[in-house]
Amino acid sequence: MDLRENIARVRAGIDAAAIAAGRDPACVTLLAATKTQTSDAIRAAIAAGVTVCGENRVQELTAHLADNAYEGARLHFIGHLQTNKVKYIVGKVELIHSVSSEKLLRAVAAQADKLGIVQDVLLEINLAGEESKSGFPPDEALSAAALCAQMSGVRLRGLMCIPPAASHPGENLPHFQNLSRLAVDIRQKIVDNKMDMDVLSMGMSGDYRDAVAAGSTCIRVGSALFGPRPPVSPRKD
Repeated sequence: MDLRENIARVRAGIDAAAIAAGRDPACVTLLAATKTQTSDAIRAAIAAGVTVCGENRVQELTAHLADNAYEGARLHFIGHLQTNKVKYIVGKVELIHSVSSEKLLRAVAAQADKLGIVQDVLLEINLAGEESKSGFPPDEALSAAALCAQMSGVRLRGLMCIPPAASHPGENLPHFQNLSRLAVDIRQKIVDNKMDMDVLSMGMSGDYRDAVAAGSTCIRVGSALFGPRPPVSPRKD
């Protein structure tokens, strides 16, 4: 595995998809999803050109922070976040992608207020209404965005989605297009100078080209960079 080659390959795919859609490729961030990776692997990815890392698990993020593994890159949290783990994440990451409920949103805002900071967040949207996935239903996204605007501890930067597993190329394009339209609708209906909705976090290793075509500004890529993930241990967070 050559990380530099993999990064270049994915970046070329992003650029081609963006240009074909009439977009500036520079507007799309490549986020390296570092779930299950070692600190040395993360350091190697950063040395190879990764500028943003996204961690899925609180326990791994905390360990890698203690190991100073993310030095030289920005850090995001992209995985499921439990309210009792908010204190380990707020103020430690630049952006939380996975704010999936009002309860979690209020917990993040309360912790940020406690620290005297403003935490940037994305609302996770459950586009397909999958019971196995968390996230706001699309018809609750506007009210959740309005709630963000009322909170001093959070700043809403945009939306995130994890669409259903696709069995063929292009299958998730409609979901990505729906999220893009939803973001536009929210921006038009909520006017608040604290809001800066400029992030659409959508697209992973198997479908990032479609996501870019639909307007993604941040793709979350793991296996396309690092290769197949090793088996994961049971969740402890």
